[in-house]
Amino acid sequence: YYKIARAEDDRPVESNRVRKSIGAETSFAQDLSDVGQMLLELEQIASFVEQRLEQHETRGRTLTLKVKFSDYRQITHSKTTIAPISELDTIFEIAKTLFLSIDLENRSIRLLGISLSNLDNAKQAQVIQLPLFQDRGVIF
Repeated sequence: YYKIARAEDDRPVESNRVRKSIGAETSFAQDLSDVGQMLLELEQIASFVEQRLEQHETRGRTLTLKVKFSDYRQITHSKTTIAPISELDTIFEIAKTLFLSIDLENRSIRLLGISLSNLDNAKQAQVIQLPLFQDRGVIF
């Protein structure tokens, strides 16, 4: 215990922690002020998230967009879907919709991030009960 008391431990780390989210974020060397460039970066981040989801063989139901401005203020917006998602197109479209809902007020962005939570094992077959009625875009 002498070594352990001094934070010296050669034993391998055994992690049995359950992963709760998967994501990626990018800090920019220069703050972004062009919305087109921001969307290109957002698509790249969505691609990283998709790769990580594939690597861990999982999907997620809640997508969270993180935006940090040049003044270091930070906001997050989230959307939860009925079915789990893991495809690049879906991840990017949801992130893009959340991003475009933000009032940038001519502020520059220092960091963008996307994460998925409410994870689901992609190997397991998923059975989802579809809505019985749909009226004018409202699902009951």
